Amino acid sequence: QVRLVESGGGLVQTGDSLRLSCAPSGRILHTKWMGWYRQAPGKQREYVAHITTGGSANYADSVKGRFTVSGDNANNTVYLQMNNLQPEDTDVYSCNIRSAYLGAGHDYWGQGTQDTDSS
Repeated sequence: QVRLVESGGGLVQTGDSLRLSCAPSGRILHTKWMGWYRQAPGKQREYVAHITTGGSANYADSVKGRFTVSGDNANNTVYLQMNNLQPEDTDVYSCNIRSAYLGAGHDYWGQGTQDTDSS
């Protein structure tokens, strides 16, 4: 079973930057997109951003202009550059990779990495 492993979370202060990374433990075929979600305690998981294998990126309105998602298709690695971090960005961030082939799709998820604003 392939797992996604995130890294790069930590303690930050308002206005700081942080870069998250996510890589699979094994090979993933037929990737369609790679992205990020986040979840605060007691809240539902929310979409942050994703990038297709063709390079098209989309963002939640709350992070547009501050976060940048990028990917390495050859290694199925996805990154999230977060700038000008705010207290409301304090969440557990999880990466997601969607693969699809002949009409059947599969979602891979990471365990999550914590980003905490200590301001």
